[in-house]
Amino acid sequence: MTLQYSGTIAFQGEPGAYSHQACRDARPGMEVLPCRTFEDVIEAVRKGDADLAMLPIENSTYGRVADIHSLLPTSGLHIVDEAFVRVHINLLALPGTKLEAVESAMSHTVLLGQCRNFLQAQNINRITGADTAGSARIVAEQGDPKVAALASELAGEIYGLDCIARHIEDKQDNTTRFLIMSRTPDLKKRGQGRMMTTFVFRVRNLPAALYKALGGFATNGVNMTKLESYMVEGSFTATQFYADIEGHPDDTNVRLALDELRYFTSNVTLLGVYPADPRRFT
Repeated sequence: MTLQYSGTIAFQGEPGAYSHQACRDARPGMEVLPCRTFEDVIEAVRKGDADLAMLPIENSTYGRVADIHSLLPTSGLHIVDEAFVRVHINLLALPGTKLEAVESAMSHTVLLGQCRNFLQAQNINRITGADTAGSARIVAEQGDPKVAALASELAGEIYGLDCIARHIEDKQDNTTRFLIMSRTPDLKKRGQGRMMTTFVFRVRNLPAALYKALGGFATNGVNMTKLESYMVEGSFTATQFYADIEGHPDDTNVRLALDELRYFTSNVTLLGVYPADPRRFT
């Protein structure tokens, strides 16, 4: 039986966006709140207009999502879960439209690039839209059967479009990882699987400081699954690092590794402790 949730979850984009799909998959039963920007999503949770935020952080094909890493440390929110969502791209058209009648497809430039083989094979021209769900809405509003949209099946349901070609993406493993964030942290060990811990840190201005700071994870057998660096406030000398590790801060090996990390850093901020999505390991 699928667990049902209550409350409201905010996401960036229009109804039918892939972030909307992530909300439906990971938190079924929750009301959704579409927001214009990632900052608006965070602010909606901070103000109490939503209980949770659904934020994309990285894609298996295109890497990290711009801006998210710099927003998380100052958001005031805490990661309480993660969700891996397969990005299935579909060709959506006006009801009754046949595939051979479609001359152009509209979508975000990223999705257009992910369906290049299909579009070339069908001799379909590409039209760049602002986003995926917005393109589906425009196709529905314009009423031109020669123009279709590339988007989720959910977008087709919302805007009354037929799915005339399913799962047409070139790469069949295209997946986006989302973080689910809350105003209050949940540091308990939860679920039956492994736990993840996410934090940001800045190293001291010492020779080989990063090497020494990370050494504790190797010597204590802690698996670091992600390490990203980015500039702080536009400075070329101030660098902050974002890291994901397997384990819980109460685990002895994780605790020892974090203690060693703090010795060589000027700041360590815990962003969240949460169950690993089972799809992380498949």
